[in-house]
Amino acid sequence: MSNVQNVPDLPNAVPHDAKQQAQSEAGSRAQTEAQSDAQTNPQAAAQPRRAAARLSDWMRSRSWAIAMTVAIVITVGGLVILETARERIAAEYETALEARDVTVQLSALASQLSRLSSQQSDYLLTKRDDAAHAFCATAARIRASEEPLERFYRSPKADSAELASFTQIRALIDARIGAGAAALQRAAPHPLELGACGSTSSEQAVDPAFVDSTLSLLRDNEERRAQHALAASRADQRISTLCAAGLSALNIVLFILLFRNLGIQIDRQARVQRQLITQQGELDQLVNERTRQLEALGWHLQAVSENEKTQLARELHDELGAILTASKMDVAWANRKLKDSAPEIAGKLQRALANLDQGIALKRRIIEDMRPTVLANFGLVTALRTLADEAAQRNNWTLNLQLPADDIKLDEQTEIALFRVAQESLTNAAKYARASQVSIGLHIGEGQVTLDIADNGVGIMPADLKRTHTHGLLGMRQRVAAHGGRFDIRRGVPNGTDIHVVMPSASTAAQPASDSDANPSARQND
Repeated sequence: MSNVQNVPDLPNAVPHDAKQQAQSEAGSRAQTEAQSDAQTNPQAAAQPRRAAARLSDWMRSRSWAIAMTVAIVITVGGLVILETARERIAAEYETALEARDVTVQLSALASQLSRLSSQQSDYLLTKRDDAAHAFCATAARIRASEEPLERFYRSPKADSAELASFTQIRALIDARIGAGAAALQRAAPHPLELGACGSTSSEQAVDPAFVDSTLSLLRDNEERRAQHALAASRADQRISTLCAAGLSALNIVLFILLFRNLGIQIDRQARVQRQLITQQGELDQLVNERTRQLEALGWHLQAVSENEKTQLARELHDELGAILTASKMDVAWANRKLKDSAPEIAGKLQRALANLDQGIALKRRIIEDMRPTVLANFGLVTALRTLADEAAQRNNWTLNLQLPADDIKLDEQTEIALFRVAQESLTNAAKYARASQVSIGLHIGEGQVTLDIADNGVGIMPADLKRTHTHGLLGMRQRVAAHGGRFDIRRGVPNGTDIHVVMPSASTAAQPASDSDANPSARQND
């Protein structure tokens, strides 16, 4: 029986197995085709991976820009929200202040009505005219107080019900004033001048309690409006605080992400920066070494120049001075011998003597410029005074000398440096300043000596101080700096040029004997 029942199921079972087999064969064929396509076209298979990698790199490199953009958008939106809330809070506070102001005005109006009633009663009891006049003055003040209230209730800030209530109160107040004025006129023993009270035609009695209750109702409305405005402003403040806190928290998160990415980039830049710093340090060391070498070379060249000037001055003094002196003696002897016998030749010889005198004077001036004997023989103060006098005679200057009365003793290099600075300064003043007055000052302080030179000429321009071809200024500055001093030059007030030099007054090292000391003949004048 069971075998008979299982026979119909065989046709259904066979197609199901065939279907599964067909599906598996189709899947294997598709996988085989995909593998064959990947093997035949590897670029097509790698293209999606490259696109994803490029997108990831772009997001990583631009993450700081994206975070910054989002932070800026959120910040701007938050600022707009906060500004809107601020405007609403300001408007609500203004509304509250206006309501409080109206409340105060209504209270003042009620007080004035009470004063009006008391003044009316005072007149009825005393029949004094000043009480009637005070009644009219209070009525005028009441009407003046009604004007700002009228403008407020007719503005869009008040509703129609409040306007109707105030209009009713104003009518009642006018009726109250009219009835009071009429009562005063009836009770007066003589006619009263009550024009200041306004119209007195209304004699209708007005209940003061009704007027007070209506004013109290308006005051209560304004108080409620002020409280409502303050409550709304507090709610807006809480909302603004919550918005600000949320925006701040969101910005903090964004900035944390931003700073994390920036930290990675900063680490990379720090490594590059350390390499640059190392290279920069090597370059700075090289530049400093070259600068020290150039400074030493400059100091050496100045020393060589001074020595050469000294040697040349000695040779001019010894050799050329001897030649010129001998020639002058020979020409003078010949002039005496031929003075009577050959007057024409004697005249020529006389002119030759004059030329020899000019040559000797020129030789002496050249020697003094190269190696001043006055400085070597008499010291810095005398040398500066002599230099200034000669320059003043050549250029028609008026001198103002502030030099020590007694000579001072400094080391040789300091004296030469100060003298050369003064010499160059006076030369520049003669060439460019077009001055008429020159001042020279020399002062000795504690461990330092100060030289000040000023003129009243056209003055040095600021652009001239920055020029690189002004070798005179550079030479003076370098000469002073080589001995540990300070050289300052600036434009005078209102014109002219001021030079200020400060140098150590004590010698920093033992100086060797100068050439002029070794050869006494170099000290002698012609």
